[in-house]
Amino acid sequence: MNGMMLVARREITTHIRTKAFVIGLLITAVLVGAVAFAPKVFGGPDSYKLGTVNSQKLPLQDPGAKIEWKSFPDEAAAKKAVLAGDADAVIVDGTKVISDGELESKLAVLLQSANREVKLGAAGVKIAPLALESVGQDTRYQAARTGIAVTLVVVLFMLLIGQAMMVAMGVVEEKGSRIVEILLTSVRPWQLLGGKIIGLGALGLINLCTILVVGVTASKVSGVAMDFPPGMVGIVAGVLGWFVLGYAFFATLAAALSSLVSRQEEVSNVMTPLTMLIMVTYFAAFYATFEPTGTLAQVLSFIPPFSSMVMPVRMAAVDVPLWQAGIAAVLMLAAVAGVLSIGAKVYQRAVLRTGARVKLADVLRVR
Repeated sequence: MNGMMLVARREITTHIRTKAFVIGLLITAVLVGAVAFAPKVFGGPDSYKLGTVNSQKLPLQDPGAKIEWKSFPDEAAAKKAVLAGDADAVIVDGTKVISDGELESKLAVLLQSANREVKLGAAGVKIAPLALESVGQDTRYQAARTGIAVTLVVVLFMLLIGQAMMVAMGVVEEKGSRIVEILLTSVRPWQLLGGKIIGLGALGLINLCTILVVGVTASKVSGVAMDFPPGMVGIVAGVLGWFVLGYAFFATLAAALSSLVSRQEEVSNVMTPLTMLIMVTYFAAFYATFEPTGTLAQVLSFIPPFSSMVMPVRMAAVDVPLWQAGIAAVLMLAAVAGVLSIGAKVYQRAVLRTGARVKLADVLRVR
């Protein structure tokens, strides 16, 4: 373990001091912050579609907001309009407000304030607040959940494919320059492989933590975090955990495949199968952002390596039972262990064989 940690420390210190890493991290932080503030900067005025049933229109105190009023003959027609999305809220008999799911907090405050002012002006007595009634499923966080899921799948894809490629390029660089021969006089092949994966994985975690911390902080400052669903701590923790599992799987394969070649020009060719696997996993996860409860998304969230992206996306988009996440994590851990076992053998047998490209079948053949 000491030898592996020495290699990991070498990878971290070598890369973290480079201008490319520091500048890239700063650019990432700025871009994430800009995205968090974009809705506030570029978003237009609020727009509300309101209705009435035997009630008067209320003067909402929201300058610049676009308010569209519509009258409905009875409560049944109002409920139908609310469920169809033709109205955000409908005031019924001047005593209650019906909406599809829990009413948006800002709109609720505007309606209650306007109702109080109108009735106080008319009666001058204590006024009971409007009763809030939901006639449909509580979907107040669905848009935010979908947005978080889409963001996560893009971030995970970029980090996983970027870190896997970094591992592959590092392996080929050491092999092509024959530095690996010197390193292997002091450490064993599995220590060199494990140290490289851990070290570069730590850099990936730094990038991911930067994105999460800056994103959440900027969202709170800009006010976007008000729409975040409860349980964000669990979502963030889940993303970190699944990134580690996904990275360990793909990085091990990247190291094993890249050890078959000795030149940087050959890396893209030998990495093609892995790149395609990551792309397919990404597309599956992106589909799951819009159909998180669909059969395909649920099945793929248990199958490695798809689970490394699909499960955190499902956890962000909907409430996933703890037992499902646990089973998926155990299966992914088993897949990582299997890949580490095979990848270590491929790396050990191929990393010292320079010159022509080594055939995978040759190094996998039982000796």
